[in-house]
Amino acid sequence: MVLIPARLAATRLPGKPLADIAGRPMIAHVLARAHEAGVGEVVVATDSEAVCVAAEKAGGRAVMTSADHPSGSDRIFEALVDLDPERRIRRVVNVQGDLPTLHPADLRAAVALLDDPEVDIATIAAEIRDPAERTSPHIVKVVGSPIGARRLRALYFTRATAPHGEGPLYHHIGLYAYRRAALERFVKLPPSTLEKREKLEQLRALEAGMRIDVALVDSVPLGVDTPEELERARALLAR
Repeated sequence: MVLIPARLAATRLPGKPLADIAGRPMIAHVLARAHEAGVGEVVVATDSEAVCVAAEKAGGRAVMTSADHPSGSDRIFEALVDLDPERRIRRVVNVQGDLPTLHPADLRAAVALLDDPEVDIATIAAEIRDPAERTSPHIVKVVGSPIGARRLRALYFTRATAPHGEGPLYHHIGLYAYRRAALERFVKLPPSTLEKREKLEQLRALEAGMRIDVALVDSVPLGVDTPEELERARALLAR
């Protein structure tokens, strides 16, 4: 199952799930990308009736969740419990509701990593090509050990420039595929020391000994958090 957490009260771009992009609300674009991936049912998890209506008008499904969740992970877990009380669903994907240019193949790449029974959580990253991004604290880097041609086992996530020395750096993309048991364990853990220091919740899982693998993909989808990024998304999707 793919769950898309979406809330209206974004600090930098309030109401962004409903922002118009090429004649459709942003949440409709994200729904379409997730459906195209073909990895299971797709549901929007939101605290807004307006977002529910927009998702359903786009041909999708939505469920209401609490407005008090500290993160998208908590929101999708509430939705999962509500949608599947019998615990039949074993894999769940968290696709952020502000990724209207996500490539469906990249979503599939993350889910495929869960075919390895040793993996608790799967995510994606792309090699950094822009020199300015190597040192930007706004670009989260994943440090990992290569375990295949396009796969890493994550050792750390950081806003710093890491690892040191010659070689590629990887831009982490905030899409996660969880085993159900891993998601349930994760949301019940308290925020960890490094998570609070770096402000990166995935470090909670690593500090708890959970395994995160990373599929390497070719490009970074545009995350829409500001008015300027919204204009970029409009330009990209108007083509």
